[in-house]
Amino acid sequence: MRTIPLTIEDPLKKKKERHQPRTLHDEAGFISRIFFGLILTLFAVLSIAPLIWLALSSFKTTQEFQLNRLGLPATWFFKNYPQAWQIGNMGVLIKNSVFYTTVSTLAVIVLSMAAAFAFAKIKSKATPILYGSFVIGILLTIQSIMVPLFLMANAVNLLDTRLGVLIPYTGLGLPIGVYLCTEYVKGIHDSIIESARIDGAGYFQILAKIIFPMAKPVISTLAILNVLGVWNEFMMINILVSREALKSLPVGIMKFSSALSSDYGKQFAALVIGLLPLLLFYLAFRNKITEGVSAGAVKG
Repeated sequence: MRTIPLTIEDPLKKKKERHQPRTLHDEAGFISRIFFGLILTLFAVLSIAPLIWLALSSFKTTQEFQLNRLGLPATWFFKNYPQAWQIGNMGVLIKNSVFYTTVSTLAVIVLSMAAAFAFAKIKSKATPILYGSFVIGILLTIQSIMVPLFLMANAVNLLDTRLGVLIPYTGLGLPIGVYLCTEYVKGIHDSIIESARIDGAGYFQILAKIIFPMAKPVISTLAILNVLGVWNEFMMINILVSREALKSLPVGIMKFSSALSSDYGKQFAALVIGLLPLLLFYLAFRNKITEGVSAGAVKG
C-alpha cells in the first residue's frame, strides 16, 4: 500500500510571502497603468465633450448661443429640430448620403479585393506597375484633382448625376483599399489557393468562397474608412452636384450658414441629425468594428 506524503505549509512563511515589499518592476508597472489610464481618460473627455456641447447648443436660439456659448440653455428650444428638418430637406439629404455611402463602399470593397487577389496571388510581370499605379493614388488629395475632375465630368455629361458622384468616390477609395487588401491577402498561404485550383475551382470561385471569407477583418477596416470618408465628404460633391435632389448631408447643412449670418441653433440641430446615423452605425456594429480593426492589425 502506497503512502501519500503530506506537506504542511508554514503559516509564518505564507504570511511573509504575502507581505513581501513591492519591487521596482511592480511599481513601474503600477505607475505606467495609472499614466495610460489618465491618457485614455483625457482622450475620452476630449472626444465626448464636443459632442455634448453640440447637443446642448442645438437647443439654443441663435441669440442665446451668442450670449451663452458654453453654458446650459436657459430655455430649451426644441423647435430647432423640426425646423432644421423641414428647411434643410433633411429626409432627402439622408437618403442621398446613405445611397452614396452604401454603393461606393460596396464597390470599393469588391474592386479592392479583386485587385488584391490578382496582385498577391496571380503572378505577372505587369503586377508591380499596376500595383504601384494604384498605391500612388494615396498621395493624391481632393484639392489637387477638383478642377480636372470637374472638367472631365462636364465633358462626359456626368455633372448633376448620381453616377458622376459614385465614380469619383469609388476611385478615391481604391488606392488605400487596394493597398490594405493586397498586404492582407499576401498573408494567406498559397497552398490554400493551389488546393482549390487542383479541385477545379476558378479564380472567381476562389475569390468568392475563400478569399472574401478569410479577409473579413480587412474588409471591416476598409468599410469603416470608406463610410466615414464618404459620409462626411463635402468639397467634391459640392462641385459635382447643383441640384438639391442630389446633394448629401454636409452640403445641405451649409444652408444654415452664409458669409453674413448663421442660424446657429438650426445648424447645430442639423449637425446632430447628420451625426446620429454614424452613432447608430457604431452602436450596431461596434463589436465587429473592434474585432475587424484588431484582427487586421495583428494580421498585418
